[in-house]
Amino acid sequence: MAEPIKVLIVDDHQVVRRGLRTFLEVQEDIVVVGEAADGAEGVERAGELRPDVVLMDVRMPGTDGIDALRRLRELANPARVLIVTSFTEQRTVVPALRAGAAGYVYKDVDPDALADAIRSVHAGHILLQPEVAGALLSQEEANSGQGRGGSLTEREREVLGLIADGRSNREIARALVLSEKTVKTHVSNILMKLDLADRTQAALWAVRHGVSS
Repeated sequence: MAEPIKVLIVDDHQVVRRGLRTFLEVQEDIVVVGEAADGAEGVERAGELRPDVVLMDVRMPGTDGIDALRRLRELANPARVLIVTSFTEQRTVVPALRAGAAGYVYKDVDPDALADAIRSVHAGHILLQPEVAGALLSQEEANSGQGRGGSLTEREREVLGLIADGRSNREIARALVLSEKTVKTHVSNILMKLDLADRTQAALWAVRHGVSS
């Protein structure tokens, strides 16, 4: 049996943390390893507990979710971050995605949909709502890496197309009959050549420039 997905909950409202924990604890493949009441504590706990997925609120007193995301990236923490927010404005969600979040859901999300979202980001997928993806695309237009796509090899373009489809490294490896290690190398080369920070930006670049699987 596969190891359960380890989840850290970061939210300044105790009732929210308690509600999320209560639901997630009945999932056989998910285990809550800890909680934090703000971004700074969340970063510290993520370093101690090494969760697979962090459920992160955006607006918190002190260190907010976006600053916490940036700090996790600076520390090269491998946890995938899923934003859980009550704010629907693009000006709130878009910066979080640009800071490294793997996706977002709203706090009124159906419980089963939340569990599926956790499983999805843990598998390497990116959860972007269409309206937020559009906002990200428009914001990246000025600094898109345009013109650099010609430096990609044919294989790298295939990998990039599958990233845009939301495929994980494991799924890409299966689709192209490659090892996961080789796929990781291709992903690193793609990010370097296009001067992009992460898979989210790579997926958006692929959509904007018509690269598909």
